[in-house]
Amino acid sequence: MMKIDLEIVKIKNPQELNVIIGQSHFIKTAEDIYEALVTAVPTIKFALAFSEASGKCLLRLESNDEDLRVLACENALSIGCGHSFIIFLKNAFPINVLNQIKKIPEVCHIFCATANPLEIIVAQTEQGRGILGVIDGLSPKGVETELDVKSRKELLRKFGYKL
Repeated sequence: MMKIDLEIVKIKNPQELNVIIGQSHFIKTAEDIYEALVTAVPTIKFALAFSEASGKCLLRLESNDEDLRVLACENALSIGCGHSFIIFLKNAFPINVLNQIKKIPEVCHIFCATANPLEIIVAQTEQGRGILGVIDGLSPKGVETELDVKSRKELLRKFGYKL
């Protein structure tokens, strides 16, 4: 009988930055995501940490911001799951880059894209660790009112996503 342990890894994100968590399968993931990010938003600041799952099993880091690089590295090591990646963003929202990341041939899955408090559900076996899912933000507290709808629409216009 095989044993499995579950762990919750809280993502450290003191600046409440946008973060993307995903799964990929090939060593060139770090370079390909880097290219996708800078092509999508030339002014973007970001860091990407990609955990290899074979060979040397190294953490591959690409970044154009040293503080974000440290943050991505620390969180990826805490998650500790092969073929997973974490991206921290400044000067861009996930909506600006998600389609480009999803189109990268080696990207298998996006678990989340959020600035909310984030927990990663990790399974540990004798072989290694894997991400089972995420807890993204908080539970609903009610249904939006007309005033909430108005506020939501105003926020979208403030960000420039609606006329």
